[in-house]
Amino acid sequence: MQNLLNDLTELLSTDDRLVSQGRLLKNKVSELALKMDSGLIKHLLKSAPIKKHFFTEIDGILVFDKIKFQKFVSNKEFLPDSYTAFKNKIGLVNESDEYLSESKEVVLAWPYKDCVLEGGQTKEDQKRNEIFWNETLAPDEIDRLLALKVFTNFKKYDKDGEHELKGKEDIDFAKENLIIKGNNLLALHSLYKLFAGKVKLINIDPPYNRDEDKTTFYNDNFNHSTWLTFMKNRLEISKKLLKPDGVLFISIDDNEQAYLKVLCDIIFGRENFLANIAYERSGVSGLGQGGDFVVNTHESILCYAKNRSDFSACDLSGEGDFGYEEMKRYNKILKKVGAGKEISRFTAPATNEEVVILKHQDFEIETISLRNFENREAEIKEIYLKNFDNTFRNTSIQEENEFQNKILSFCKDGFYSAKYLVSRGKHKGKWITAYYFNGQVFVWLKDSATISDGKIVKTNKLSDFWDHASIPKADLANEGGVKLRRGKKPENLMKRLFKMTTASSDIVLDFFTGSGTTCAVAHKMGRQYIGIEQLNYEKNDSAIRLQNVIKGDQSGISKSINWQGGGSFIYCELMQHNEAYIYRIKKANTTKDLLTIWDEMQQKAFISYKVEPKTINENISDFEKLSLDEQKQFLIEILDKNQLYVNYSEIDDKEYSVSEPDKKLNRKFYGEA
Repeated sequence: MQNLLNDLTELLSTDDRLVSQGRLLKNKVSELALKMDSGLIKHLLKSAPIKKHFFTEIDGILVFDKIKFQKFVSNKEFLPDSYTAFKNKIGLVNESDEYLSESKEVVLAWPYKDCVLEGGQTKEDQKRNEIFWNETLAPDEIDRLLALKVFTNFKKYDKDGEHELKGKEDIDFAKENLIIKGNNLLALHSLYKLFAGKVKLINIDPPYNRDEDKTTFYNDNFNHSTWLTFMKNRLEISKKLLKPDGVLFISIDDNEQAYLKVLCDIIFGRENFLANIAYERSGVSGLGQGGDFVVNTHESILCYAKNRSDFSACDLSGEGDFGYEEMKRYNKILKKVGAGKEISRFTAPATNEEVVILKHQDFEIETISLRNFENREAEIKEIYLKNFDNTFRNTSIQEENEFQNKILSFCKDGFYSAKYLVSRGKHKGKWITAYYFNGQVFVWLKDSATISDGKIVKTNKLSDFWDHASIPKADLANEGGVKLRRGKKPENLMKRLFKMTTASSDIVLDFFTGSGTTCAVAHKMGRQYIGIEQLNYEKNDSAIRLQNVIKGDQSGISKSINWQGGGSFIYCELMQHNEAYIYRIKKANTTKDLLTIWDEMQQKAFISYKVEPKTINENISDFEKLSLDEQKQFLIEILDKNQLYVNYSEIDDKEYSVSEPDKKLNRKFYGEA
């Protein structure tokens, strides 16, 4: 094999397309092979051994086995870099030839929300290269990785501040708001025992896998496959946590939207797809738009039901601008009803109740003047606010509405009212009085609008396009008293999602919590919530934001719902083991720092069974020749990912030093106390 490797390297080096700065381009070789490049094939045919190895003769015709060739040039022995050579030398290799996209038994140990943000960052405007790592795991390893984990550092926050939990408190975790710090995949599996089939809404804003989300370690295709596997692992457990009538919302952009849609179709079923909502995050003239062809102003929100047959929406009325065009339609005020005299009555077939019709005298209807609107806008809006309950427009009745047309047969000229029991619609079962004028029915402004934050907004039925103007984003950067440089969603967007699909006390879950918008809105709207996040946003963390909410934060949706503060939440963390070493490795600045960590790892960390520390120590000079990033990557890679956090089954193991209060609280959480 070595001779074949040497022959192939020498032969390919004669092709100028495959050489850069004296180095053979391994990826370019693979690319041309997959394209069946004629120039490459001609080169390969020049060598008898290579011709014999990669070509098969069929009926006198040579056929190039590009799959065999692709596997050969992808082999760890072909053009190894210094990092690969070091791993090969100590025997740390992956023996599997199975493609990631074809493997059904794989979990990626990739805990970070955003691969360009460093955990514990101190400058919001500064990007740092993040050490990216992942591993494919066998089924038995997956079982251990996803086993229940130990929680620690329990705290409760309420109007009186922070309280450390001691395990003696009377707590029902199933009814508490929770903020969990740690790997979201492992946390989701730890939630399963307590919350399986109980979550009404899952709302997530995952990494979008854009260029800035990727790392330099892997090519784009691998990143794409990795990202999809990363999402697949989390969506599969998410589905199990949802109630039968539960619903999932995922924010995403064009980079992965189409692929994510297919993945969700597979996991949730195409029949359970509800909508792909286009959310216009900004206007065309605003800041931050991209797109080489047309200006990109929107993102997608994919929406799936767990079981569409069980799902029903709550409130599909959306808020829009009540401007000049709407005012032209709703431009009348019923100032006075006047005295009424009965002119007819009949029995409604649908309810078997009587309909009583009156004709009114001395009524008073006033028309709102919109003249000189630009100069009088504030004055006119004040008139509408003052007369909100009595403002209306007239409309004709459709021919097929036999009931209303029968009423109108008595209401030709003049002003009339009809009292009857409603048989369908949102007022079903209620007695109402409807008004008619000159053969048309009244349509009240209050039936399709509301007053929010001191102004009138229209509440038409939502479509799948949510424009920039309909979701207020004023002072978005400062909502909740925290900031998130990229991807922060407005509270009004979350409010709309909650109104559509949840009721008071429903459980809401967000396992990419970020700065905590989902949880903050859930808290204000009286929904129970669970938030999971691994990154440390320090002063902009979700726990900080929720403390502000409890204190009565008045940003976001607070004024529109008259939020006055109150409530509580419990904070806890997955108890780290190997994860603590990963954090220290990532923070290290020198090789000396890493060697100190390596010395400690040999004594206290769980190292992969594939690794013999003695062999590494014998080759430590080769390790020191690697770049700092490669050294970090290696030390992270050799840690056993099944031991990132402490398993609940080992809570009594003295090696982990789990405190007695934590033991009691964990047993309460898992229903064993």
